[in-house]
Amino acid sequence: MTPLILLPGLLHDHRLWTHQAAALADIATISVPDLTQDDHLDAMAMRVLANAPARFALAGLSMGGYVAMAIHRLAPERVERLALLDTTARPDTPEQTERRLEAIRVAKAGGFSKIMPSMLPMLVHPDRLRDEAITGLAKEMAAAVGPDGFERQQTAIIGRPDARPGLSAIHCPALVVVGAQDTLTPPDRAREMADLIPRARLIPIGDCGHLSVIEQPHAINAVLRFWLLD
Repeated sequence: MTPLILLPGLLHDHRLWTHQAAALADIATISVPDLTQDDHLDAMAMRVLANAPARFALAGLSMGGYVAMAIHRLAPERVERLALLDTTARPDTPEQTERRLEAIRVAKAGGFSKIMPSMLPMLVHPDRLRDEAITGLAKEMAAAVGPDGFERQQTAIIGRPDARPGLSAIHCPALVVVGAQDTLTPPDRAREMADLIPRARLIPIGDCGHLSVIEQPHAINAVLRFWLLD
């Protein structure tokens, strides 16, 4: 079976990919690395590579997409397939960086428990803000990552490079997926990546915000199965 590495996003852990791990277990050997230990994307990427098989399929959501692009840049010969979900190849804007630094300040001042509730309107479709299965999971994952992991992840995200110049070097089967109502990394960012990656498939997911893998798990499962078997 295909080794499949699934990379979580900011304030997420392995539970983000629970639906996909179950649905794809018949065709893939799945692992979800811990991305809370490093404060630089390349360090995250190198940690994943150090524990990965010689070749593997790779999918990442949001921050996980940034790490996935770093992994491909560092070791393209090891990545058999690449899926980028609800992410962007662009670096932070100054305004985004300032918001991240303010969130770090809030967390350090004892307000970490407020971070995920304040983020949820940007992360999920408005119709799902009262869906406790989704919002509760997001809060539980954030609590597990904790304020120190949050600071390291935000620092890594702030320091990420502009990945767009390297996208033309992606020649493995590539998939770009985005929630149609994703306001954090909107569809135009996905379209930009798909246009820059040779022969990439762009798949929008209807009625879906940023956390596509838990908002529309059945659609994501179907898309990833097609990508793995194509």
